Amino acid sequence: MGFIVGKEAFNRALEKLNGEYAVYAPKLFEQGANFSDMELVRYGVITHIEDAVFDVKSSSSCKEALHPPSQTLFYFTENEVAEAKAPVKKPLVFLRSCDIHALKRFDDVMIENGGADFFYERIRKNARLALIPCKTAFESCFCVDMQANQTDEYDFSVEKDGEQYRINCKAPDMAEIFKTSGAKEADVTVPFVTETKTRVTISGNITNAVASLPLWEEYDSRCINCGRCTFDCPSCSCWTMQDMFYTDNGRAGERRRVWASCMVDGFSDVAGGGSYRKKSGERMRFKVLHKIYDHAKRFGHPMCTGCGRCDDVCPEYISFSASINKLNAALGAGKGDA
Repeated sequence: MGFIVGKEAFNRALEKLNGEYAVYAPKLFEQGANFSDMELVRYGVITHIEDAVFDVKSSSSCKEALHPPSQTLFYFTENEVAEAKAPVKKPLVFLRSCDIHALKRFDDVMIENGGADFFYERIRKNARLALIPCKTAFESCFCVDMQANQTDEYDFSVEKDGEQYRINCKAPDMAEIFKTSGAKEADVTVPFVTETKTRVTISGNITNAVASLPLWEEYDSRCINCGRCTFDCPSCSCWTMQDMFYTDNGRAGERRRVWASCMVDGFSDVAGGGSYRKKSGERMRFKVLHKIYDHAKRFGHPMCTGCGRCDDVCPEYISFSASINKLNAALGAGKGDA
């Protein structure tokens, strides 16, 4: 079912939705970037549709709505342990086709990989998805080559058209909310990207010889191990544990899990003082192969969905898409575009 919705009618719908859902969307944060006078588009909770940004790709991904950067799992005292309660409101997330595909990759790891993660699943099962269609790709996107440019797994889509919004609604309960908020029924077709400026070719010739390729050595000097490529990636799910002890009672506190990254120091430390993949090039090799080969071998599709955020946020201008093409060229499966 399709609708044409004005700003006022959309905000009436959001007011109804906000009673049950925390609505996450790309949002403009003034003075939120690396420098105090710069703006930043990242995910945040919105209460009005004009707060959502449709024409700029967010630097961060939607995963923080379902898998927070810091999440308390349980509280403890000397005598008892209490499980942290689930969020009161369910998440309703505005996201692009590549991000919806990335959620599937996230589910592979957190739900389908030998038993569901309880804390993730209880949030994920209640999540509702609002698709932001892309008519054209952003410069760094390569979603078409990763087969993540189209999807039908959403509750409703929202396309900004001047001062109005075009909605393709698949969920009956959401359609009812828009109807009763003053939306006008209309035929709405969802546009999808069919070509991208950035292209990648994944080699079908990956063998053990990939470990010794000299191409990884350039990242020893280029990568500074900040981890931004993975923290802003919509399909990276790694985390570590932290125990927080309260200052007024050193025997009480809480256990949190926080985001971690294979690209930062300490990730591969093990008991006894051992540490693996100390060089940046070794970490880059692990990340690239995990994204395009290991995950695909296990689950049938690559982990990367071609959103291009890793390219956008890298302070050293390291391009993940170029890394894929360099690997392809090095293995003799085609010419890589570096």
